[in-house]
Amino acid sequence: MPASLLVIACGAIAKELVRIRELNRWHHIEYQCLPAELHNTPEKIPGAVIDKIEAERENFDRIFVAYADCGTGGLLDKALEGRGIDRIPGAHCYEFYAGSEIFHRLAEEEPGSFYLTDFLVRHFDRLVVKGLGLDRQPQLKPVYFGNYKRVVYIAQVESEKLQSMARQQADFLGLEYCYRLHGDEPLSLVLKPLVSQE
Repeated sequence: MPASLLVIACGAIAKELVRIRELNRWHHIEYQCLPAELHNTPEKIPGAVIDKIEAERENFDRIFVAYADCGTGGLLDKALEGRGIDRIPGAHCYEFYAGSEIFHRLAEEEPGSFYLTDFLVRHFDRLVVKGLGLDRQPQLKPVYFGNYKRVVYIAQVESEKLQSMARQQADFLGLEYCYRLHGDEPLSLVLKPLVSQE
């Protein structure tokens, strides 16, 4: 039976979404992911999401958007307004990876936190170092990160290799290192009522 629900998702959460789909046996879901690099230009996210919706609207019974606000400043919600399409709640993926309550506690504990996920740890060089031009202009590091105090690695899988990489990334940024393993459960719990078949 073909999928009845299309989930338009950020490429940065693709691995987790596939694991969660298999765990919950959500065979009615198809994922289509947009490039994670859009986070470096968040103003382009709403347009890319709407283009995908328009291209696929006739092929699915329902469409759901697996993006938080992701730095669009409310523009994604405005773009989705009146289309009958919901998105995952929250300001960004760190919130749904940790769970809203825990994330807000972390943010209150230290507002100057720079967050990493498994995806960002794996692609730190491409998305952060090269993406922000720190490889070409290292003097920009204090401009971008001077107000941060720590790196918080919100992990989805337990991996010594990823933890070691995250520690090195915190050192590169000159920030304290904090590790929190939350797995896929917080994201799964957020998705369940939104993507379950009616």
